[in-house]
Amino acid sequence: MPPIPGSGLAKGLAVTLRTMTRKTVTAQYPDTQPELPPRSRGVIGLFEENCTVCMLCARECPDWCIYIDSHKETSPPAAPGGRERSRNVLDRFAIDFSLCMYCGICIEVCPFDALFWSPEFEYAETDIHELTHERDKLRAWMWTVPEPPALDPGAEEPKELAAARKAADKLAAQRAQAQQDQTDGKNQDGTNQDGKNRADEKGGTP
Repeated sequence: MPPIPGSGLAKGLAVTLRTMTRKTVTAQYPDTQPELPPRSRGVIGLFEENCTVCMLCARECPDWCIYIDSHKETSPPAAPGGRERSRNVLDRFAIDFSLCMYCGICIEVCPFDALFWSPEFEYAETDIHELTHERDKLRAWMWTVPEPPALDPGAEEPKELAAARKAADKLAAQRAQAQQDQTDGKNQDGTNQDGKNRADEKGGTP
């Protein structure tokens, strides 16, 4: 059966009329900020206190957009007769976001939790050279990183928390035992002194 002339126009007008009676869903950005998912990949923040300059992130980056410079410092031995220890000191940590493909490999391979995803995405620049963020700017992005989501009620406790709690309980037990031993020692000294005083009194009585 051939289509009725003008049926397409009627359907289009019907869709228009239905839409006109509904509330708009357009987000008025930038006046209204979008609600981003918790695992949004916006920009990468650097927690440089955890960085040991192991270079894993730079080596694993597919785009080679991570630039790291460091130098070695020698620290004196902790005890007499010990040997000096050397450690890497971070001089430069930069990420070129004009090359970054936001794969997250650098964050995944970091063994010391020095890199984190931040949901911030408003860092467009008019000059492409400004998209190379140095460590000070990466450190500033770190404060926008959201807290990790809470574990499921039935999830297993992380091994790090279990080990930390076990060590804290052991230390608390040692302190309580030391305090108890100190109290028992004082009580024993008081008992001995009391017994000595009584013996002296008995010996001095005619």
